[in-house]
Amino acid sequence: MSDVNANTKQLVHSTSVSKVGSYENHQVRLKGWLYNKRSSGKIIFLILRDGTGLIQCVASVNDIGQEAFDKLDRLNQESSLIVEGLAKKDCRAPGGYELGMTHYEIVSEAFDDYPITLKEHGVEFLLDNRHLWIRTPRQRAILAIRAQIIKACREFLDNEGFVNVDAPILTPSACEGTTTLFSTDYFGEKAYLSQSGQLYNEAAIGAFGKVYCFGPAFRAEKSKTRRHLIEFWMVEPEAAFMTFGEMLLLEEQMVTYVVKQVLENCESELAEIGRDPEMIAVVEPPFPRLTYTDAVDLLTNKGMEFCWGDDFGAADETTIANEFAKPVFVTHYPTKIKAFYMQPSPDNPETVLGADLLAPEGYGEIIGGGERIHDYNLLLQRIHEHGLPVEDYEWYLDLRKYGSTPHSGFGMGIERVVAWICGLPHVRETIPFPRMLTRLKP
Repeated sequence: MSDVNANTKQLVHSTSVSKVGSYENHQVRLKGWLYNKRSSGKIIFLILRDGTGLIQCVASVNDIGQEAFDKLDRLNQESSLIVEGLAKKDCRAPGGYELGMTHYEIVSEAFDDYPITLKEHGVEFLLDNRHLWIRTPRQRAILAIRAQIIKACREFLDNEGFVNVDAPILTPSACEGTTTLFSTDYFGEKAYLSQSGQLYNEAAIGAFGKVYCFGPAFRAEKSKTRRHLIEFWMVEPEAAFMTFGEMLLLEEQMVTYVVKQVLENCESELAEIGRDPEMIAVVEPPFPRLTYTDAVDLLTNKGMEFCWGDDFGAADETTIANEFAKPVFVTHYPTKIKAFYMQPSPDNPETVLGADLLAPEGYGEIIGGGERIHDYNLLLQRIHEHGLPVEDYEWYLDLRKYGSTPHSGFGMGIERVVAWICGLPHVRETIPFPRMLTRLKP
């Protein structure tokens, strides 16, 4: 949008910081917040942020007058304002451009006690002020990469013919296990916050063939590790007639697409957080594959104590993944440590057609999936073996009574993918407002 400034009689282009380069040597109008400023007597250097980037704005007494200059000099960090001036190329300035200010308007003057200053702060203090912390360039960059990852997941699945079908958040039964559920009263009945949309995806494939859901998941796990959140987001594809092997290929393709989209569209954000693009540029199919048994042998050969049949802990996953530069599949887990709906391996019923995809650099499992049991009697048997109430799963058993097919699917944890791609030390920075064992606010 452009208009004529009544004071200067010049055409002024309203734009964003990220697009200032399109208006070099033209008058522009920017709307944003004061990130930082410094003064050298007759000149003030402002750093303005607007959500798309940072730009240096230079104001002199000669250009804006003494009264306006003094008022600007007293302005507090995070005050919102509108600035106008000439856009000029300057390689030394943030973003490569500078604005020679001719006019400004204060929209809202911030109080003088803004807590997130440019000095170092402790983690707990920053988390207490997460509603303000997300304004900083590093946190903004992380969340921008998160948005690109989500966009890429949707693009990939949409292009592959998957249909987005939303799964409910309130459910009457467990998906993964009864010990990590959040329960709530539902008008006199017990309901649970969803652990996964998978079971509902399995119903939806009967209508569309290939579906995915995207939404929050909740796990009441009493874990304080750098990998765990209580509330997190998953994208979960499911497809009728998709074999276990076809599912692994789909995972490879999807992860590769996501990484490429981040590399192509988030160059400045990766630079802001100090992530070396070469660490993820190696992600290309095929990904290495190990059976669970192979992985156990790898661990024991490295002198780690591990018994076949146990589930991998964080240290185990890190040791396995450190052998590879790319994500690695671990397949054919023991039946006893996987969910009731996992299809047994045809050559060994003690293992299942399931796989976890482990990210390199110690980030652990980013995808879990497998082929589902499609036989009614076997599924009923597994429900009994796991001590689950059959009446809660009657609708799920119906899917095996009416047009059952082999089918597979997986869930990708968005926050762990963000942590890995960004090279973050903790998953708490991967989501706008993290929910952890000891944190429910803000």
